[in-house]
Parts: sequence; structure tokens; C-alpha cells
Amino acid sequence: MAANGSIHLVTGGSRSGKSTFAEQLAIQSPRPVVYLATCRTSDLDAEMQDRIRRHRAQRPAAWETLEDLFDLVAVAEAHAGKTLLLDCLTLWLADAMGRLADAEAILSELDAGLQAMLDHGIHAIIVSNEIGMGLVPLGKENRAYRDLVGWANQRVARHATHVQFIVAGLPLNLK
Repeated sequence: MAANGSIHLVTGGSRSGKSTFAEQLAIQSPRPVVYLATCRTSDLDAEMQDRIRRHRAQRPAAWETLEDLFDLVAVAEAHAGKTLLLDCLTLWLADAMGRLADAEAILSELDAGLQAMLDHGIHAIIVSNEIGMGLVPLGKENRAYRDLVGWANQRVARHATHVQFIVAGLPLNLK
């Protein structure tokens, strides 16, 4: 693990305030900020397009925004020493389910990305949804996704120096 690299996990439910909290962390960083938006921008409905427009407008102009990039190792290598705000891991995982064969391959790719962030002195702020607190999904694919997000959140939390769970806009410090 590099002395300068760190990971900060911000998790919570939908509309809990986790993205706003993570953005405030990034604003406080003395390093240049790279915003990795993980929602694919093609084939979106009007509401999602509007949501993306609002997110783009609220980000500071000095931030570099990356869209439609999913190779975390390449992103870490290209942006060594910067603050990387990844919003959000759950959308990255959904995309990975379409690209990779199984959960273990996806988690291996995530592990490689996390290690690259640490090795390249990245201060990573990773936003992820906590989706495992509700009912057990009926569909096999939905259960597989829920399980994958849970496993991924655990892996990120193990690497993280700080973990916050956001509820009603308020952070609960877990680590």
C-alpha cells in the first residue's frame, strides 16, 4: 500500500445524501479532483438524462469529469496523486455484470482497481449504495446483483481508512 494512497467509502440508501457528502469531501481536498461518473450515458430515458445534466451543473468547473470509462486500473494510472471521486460503485458493478463472466471476475477487477488507486497515490472517495437492507429479491439476477454489491462494499470497506453510512443526509462514522 502506498503511503499517499487512501480510500474513503461513502455508502447509504437511495437519496440519502451520500453523493452530496462525498462531493463535500472532494471539495475539501487540496489535490486536483477527477470525477468518475459510472452511469453509461447512452440509451438513457429523459429523467436519467436530466439527472445527469443536474449533476454536471453542480460540480465545480475545475473538476475533470470522466464518463463511460470503466477500467479502474487505467484511470488510477492516468490520474496518479489526484483525488478520485467515483460515483457510484453500484452502477460500475451493474456495467461489470454485462462485461464479465461471474462475480469472482468482477470482484477481482475491483480489487485490482482499488490496489492501483493505493499504489498510484490516489485519494479515492467511493460512493456506493447499500441495497441489502430490504427484502430478498425474487429474481435470480436481482439476488446476484444484491449479493455482488454487498461483497463489493465489504471489499472496499476493508481497504478504506474511512467509511461513512449516510442516513437522511447525516453521516454515521463506521470506520
